[in-house]
Amino acid sequence: MSVSDENAEREPAAQQVSAFLERRREQIAQRWADASLFRTVFTVSRDEAVEAGRSVAAALAAVAATGRLDDIRDPGFAAVRDQLGRMAASRGRMGIGADGLADEVAALREPVTELLRAEFPDPYAPEAQECLLAVTVLMGTLRLVVLETTVSAGEEVIARQREQLNEVATPVIKLWESTVAVPLIGTLDSARSQVVMESLLDAIVAERARFAILDITGVPTVDSLVAQHLMKTVAAARLMGAECIVSGIRPAIAQTIVHLGIDLGTVLTRSSLEDALAYALSRQGVEIAPVRAADAGAR
Repeated sequence: MSVSDENAEREPAAQQVSAFLERRREQIAQRWADASLFRTVFTVSRDEAVEAGRSVAAALAAVAATGRLDDIRDPGFAAVRDQLGRMAASRGRMGIGADGLADEVAALREPVTELLRAEFPDPYAPEAQECLLAVTVLMGTLRLVVLETTVSAGEEVIARQREQLNEVATPVIKLWESTVAVPLIGTLDSARSQVVMESLLDAIVAERARFAILDITGVPTVDSLVAQHLMKTVAAARLMGAECIVSGIRPAIAQTIVHLGIDLGTVLTRSSLEDALAYALSRQGVEIAPVRAADAGAR
């Protein structure tokens, strides 16, 4: 039997379940308010837990009315996805994992089935069993919706944290008047390269920089992809009117670049950050004289 045929057979039961959920929404919400999931999230006021239970019961009624009991994408769930996500996140902060959360959502089924059995003179009659099966499928779908919402929220948090980490890990430092530098440490991937470029261009504008130094002393390896990212950043800096210098070209990296046949002929390079800064200062007419021993002693 196909899924569509099964749904067609369940549809009359689904309609009954929808009417039941609307009719008994208040009682269901009152019982859910004492369940672990609602009780531990809404600790300030039980009324908040009851109101949340009403919203979830109404959403389930809307889904049942469509007959799509096993469809986690049913529009009926849209109204409570944010709420379910916040509840799941709250339980996560309390140390409850996905398995524990799934068990808490599964525990919401029993209060509903108890009320549903009471609707029928004979809870073992075929009609009653069909409705109980429909509720079981619907509550299973609710559990999947909660878990999916939790995973999506977790991925968004991870993405934001990764973005923040990239920004922190790529600081732009003002070394001198009109001279800024970005010390790069670790692997330079596409996402981080974009952050580097944006941060550097913003600093060039803010500091009115004429020279920008990309120091790759802390970059373990340079391959064709890293070289491509560096050249794009250099080109973008030039378009902003700044001369870009790549420093930290160690012997091993120089040999790798030559071996790979990477052409950095258009990129100004220096072996160290010190050399790059000395070049930028000399281009600005700044001379730094070493301190003589006699002068140092006088101080």
